[in-house]
Amino acid sequence: MTTKTIFVAFAMEDESRRRLFTGQRVHPNTPFEFTDMSVKEPYASEWKQRVLTRIRRSDGVIALVSRSTPKASGQLWEIACAVSEGKPLLGIWLDNDYRVKPAEMGSAPCKAWTWDSVSNFIDSV
Repeated sequence: MTTKTIFVAFAMEDESRRRLFTGQRVHPNTPFEFTDMSVKEPYASEWKQRVLTRIRRSDGVIALVSRSTPKASGQLWEIACAVSEGKPLLGIWLDNDYRVKPAEMGSAPCKAWTWDSVSNFIDSV
């Protein structure tokens, strides 16, 4: 199987859940890898250029959507960048009681955090 590269966009407040999410890649049958980048300086142009380069190298983008997302300017920029670059995009809900999709995602879907949701997206890119 071909290994896929996925950029993970997330709010800094969700760092611990991002680690849990990306931990799925250690499953022995997982045919993909994650590429993600912590957003420490969201307004630095150098940071944006590095992110843009990584998004361009990725096969697709997964946005981890939580109640922190609306205030996460770096994550929202990453999502908008993925859309403008034409990358396949999937939102994954992190909170069972929060289902507000960022406008930046356009028509991209958001789904529950399940093995099938993630795997089906990866298989499709």
